[in-house]
Amino acid sequence: MIGHELGGRYEIITRIGGGGMALVYKAHDVLLNRFVAVKVLRQQFVHDEEFIRRFRREAQSAAALSHPNVVSIYDVGQEDDTHYIVMEYVEGHNLNEIIKERAPLQAEEAVRIAVQICDALEHAHHNQIIHRDIKPHNILIGKNGRVKVTDFGIARAVTSSTITQTGSMVGSVHYFSPEHAKGTATGEKSDLYSLGIVLYQMLTGKLPFLGESPISIALKHLQENFEEPRELNPYIPQSVENVILKAMRKNPNERYRSAAEMLKDLETCLHPDRLTEPKIEFNNPDLDETRVMPAIRGSIAGTLNDSTIAGRADKSVPIADRSERERQAPARQTASAAAAEAEAPDEPEDRWDASGMEEKRRRRWVKPVVTVASTLIVIALVYWGAMTVLGWFDIEEVDVPYVVNMNETDARSTLEKAGLKVEDPPVYMDKEGVAKNIVYEQSKPNQRVKVGSFIKLYVSTGPKLEKADSYVGKSYEDTVAALVALGVGEDRISKKDDYSDEPPGTILDQTPEAGAEFDPKKAEFAFTVSQGKETFKMPKVIGMKESEAIALLRSKGLVINEADIVREPGYKPTGEVVAQYPYDPDAQVAKGAAITLTVSSGLPDDALEYTFNIVISPAQAGKSSEIRITYTDATGEDIDWGKRTIKDTQTFPVKVILAPNTEARVKIFRDGQDTDTFSKTYDDVKSGADSTPENVPGLDPPPADLPANTEENPTNGSTNADTNTDDAAGQ
Repeated sequence: MIGHELGGRYEIITRIGGGGMALVYKAHDVLLNRFVAVKVLRQQFVHDEEFIRRFRREAQSAAALSHPNVVSIYDVGQEDDTHYIVMEYVEGHNLNEIIKERAPLQAEEAVRIAVQICDALEHAHHNQIIHRDIKPHNILIGKNGRVKVTDFGIARAVTSSTITQTGSMVGSVHYFSPEHAKGTATGEKSDLYSLGIVLYQMLTGKLPFLGESPISIALKHLQENFEEPRELNPYIPQSVENVILKAMRKNPNERYRSAAEMLKDLETCLHPDRLTEPKIEFNNPDLDETRVMPAIRGSIAGTLNDSTIAGRADKSVPIADRSERERQAPARQTASAAAAEAEAPDEPEDRWDASGMEEKRRRRWVKPVVTVASTLIVIALVYWGAMTVLGWFDIEEVDVPYVVNMNETDARSTLEKAGLKVEDPPVYMDKEGVAKNIVYEQSKPNQRVKVGSFIKLYVSTGPKLEKADSYVGKSYEDTVAALVALGVGEDRISKKDDYSDEPPGTILDQTPEAGAEFDPKKAEFAFTVSQGKETFKMPKVIGMKESEAIALLRSKGLVINEADIVREPGYKPTGEVVAQYPYDPDAQVAKGAAITLTVSSGLPDDALEYTFNIVISPAQAGKSSEIRITYTDATGEDIDWGKRTIKDTQTFPVKVILAPNTEARVKIFRDGQDTDTFSKTYDDVKSGADSTPENVPGLDPPPADLPANTEENPTNGSTNADTNTDDAAGQ
């Protein structure tokens, strides 16, 4: 089958299990790109039409179940003589493997598993589906701790022609209910009986009934009591044992009425107020237990013939005892014949008289009395002799050292030094809160015992440890999810961000290191996580000289390849940066990013230069005026040409650059006032127009006949003001 593709869709990868009726393979669903489990019917059943019909019907019924604790059925199909069911693939172990590895389990873990199984059964029973084969082999435990019940309905599909096949039914006989063992109709309560056995096995590590053959085990389900769980494991709370005792009653009427009732009991059995509840009592003994028949005495025996006794035995004596009664039949027949012969009178009735009979009766007590007396004398002598001998060999007594909380080696050494022996093997169990190899309980503590007495030790196996993987280079979120699935609390996972070349969210460092063992309930993990490369605001280098821009960018850790610098004509001065790529000013950029600059290589060929010759006079002759000039041309708008202070008329050359279809303007400000504007178009300059001077004349002078002493021109005040203005202009 391996390598075969069933139904043109399911590629068989490897075999992962199997039983008496089917083999289970891990397969790849090429259509949905996922792993599935494919159960393939064994070849010896492919010609049983009734079985195949029921097999398909039960698979379809199980497919109708939708529950988180039930393995989902995806598909049912047939390819030639191969009948198969496609199911959900569960990554993990089955409960039988877990029981073999570390049973008995802690009560909390066992109850948690049983709750999920019972929840699945409640859902199935609600949908009129009876499992009929609840056992640890059919319980899957995923790596996330989720319990999944599988093989719903398969047991119901067994026919009379397959009932005796090895592995089909016999493999589950340890988990049969009594009504299942009798071959009568089984219902919901049979599943609850089997679940009780599974819980029993998880908590004790043993099965309640064992035997040399499947039939002997089935009879024990019907006739015998099992050893109660707390006798095997005293650490089981009474409330949990009560659940097992009720689920495993032989009389179905005394079990839980439904899976829902059992589920409610399981969910509350570990509550503190229930842990010490009294042991559950039942009014009537189980109906199918073995009965001890009273002996048939006196003349009544003579009135019953062998056939009558045999008939009653067949009805009242269990199957296991009938073979013994049948072996005794010849003896009973002989005894009956002898009794009949004794009743026939061979001699006259006066052979014994009344006095002879009375004399025999009086003498009958003598022999028993002598026998009893002799026996008592012998017992007394033996007891006296034994006590005398024991007195000769009186053994010294010692105090039992208290070794709880010691490690196993020190505890053994301490007990041996005191003259005591350690019973091997010790009881190894996972004890919550107790480290590995530490003794958490001992027998006979603080007692005085004989030298050489055996002391039993209870040693903790420590918590179940996991191995840390190498998480470096993996996603932080995925790693946290994986650790939480193992039982590590998110509050014990810390994160430290750091800049690096790795993508954001990538783990750079971890504690504990890869391969280290850790307890999921206590371990703390610390991760250093990349937040990407360090970023900062991109500086603005447009308008800077090429050399200055390169120096600034390299000081920030950015990469500038001079060979990649773009040089193109423009209306900016030669060597000035006119563009930066791909990061605009103030954009976030990381160290090591490559930057491309565009630098002006000079004016384009079609650019024109023109010089305005502007003649400017002060506002008033003989007085200082402040002149400010701005211009707009192809290189920019409102460019500040500069300021000057003048006392007389001066000429100012203003050079501008013109691009096609543009205009150059020069604006004159005198003493802060917008005085005049001059312009030239590209076409004007191109046509060869001369640069004729542009005049900015002064203002009219003040009237000559203005009185010297007026409010407009007060004496001395005007002179002082003019003097101060001239001084300021001169400065």
